[in-house]
Amino acid sequence: MFGGKSDALREFVREYFEEHENERIAAAVALYERERITLGDATRLADADRWTMRDILREYDVELQFGVVDEEDADYEAEAATEFDFDDESAGDEASRPQ
Repeated sequence: MFGGKSDALREFVREYFEEHENERIAAAVALYERERITLGDATRLADADRWTMRDILREYDVELQFGVVDEEDADYEAEAATEFDFDDESAGDEASRPQ
């Protein structure tokens, strides 16, 4: 069934976190606070989007860590940056600016 004890434990933890959202979020916050995982990892573990995860961390009074840790983290940050939608046409349009 399992390749070894670590596979069995990994499967147990995965199933447990699928069924216990609060514990999954608490684990993500604790690991992030202890600098064991990156913001991207915490976001994936908590099964949240990055903005929600940042709000969760603020609720727990955990300071955000800035800077990338490794190439995977840098890729995650670059991908997240593409989520922003800038409307260049309206930026130069005086009529669209608030008075």
